[in-house]
Amino acid sequence: MKTTKIASAAAILFLFSLTLSYGADVAKIGVVDFQRILEVSSAGKSAQTKIKSQGEKMETDLKKKGSELEELKKRLEREVLVMSSEMREEKEREFRIKINDFKSLEKKYKEEFKILNNRLVNRIKKDVFELIEEIGKKEGYLLIVEKREAGVLYSPTTIDITDKLIPLYNDKVAQQAKKDKK
Repeated sequence: MKTTKIASAAAILFLFSLTLSYGADVAKIGVVDFQRILEVSSAGKSAQTKIKSQGEKMETDLKKKGSELEELKKRLEREVLVMSSEMREEKEREFRIKINDFKSLEKKYKEEFKILNNRLVNRIKKDVFELIEEIGKKEGYLLIVEKREAGVLYSPTTIDITDKLIPLYNDKVAQQAKKDKK
């Protein structure tokens, strides 16, 4: 009697373990960290370099124009005492116009920077999402979610497929670059 209980318990455990192992394959879930792809992939690094370079160029131009405004302001403050009231009003009006031009340029640069950033990141997202779809179909994933946007608070590293995705994406970008050169 005791051996039959042990044998039946062993059989139940065996069946339970089979169920768990088959059940894990049915619900294959993957997680992708898109931010890490932007930081590590060759296309992501290239995009970050372009964005940084454009941002620095805009910032340098704004600093130059800002220092010109400061210099003009100092000169107006020095000369205001010797100017006629009409001349002073004219110079102050010109200064206000230049300040408004500076603010408009700053707003324009911010918009251009945002557009550039969105364009480069969206191009990478499009390519990566195509690869994710290929991997999902090829390897039988039930679900692949983006780690940050999907609100994933915890995920075991065993389901993170980002490291598998980055080399595939780098290869795709390299192949596209070769095609573009030809």
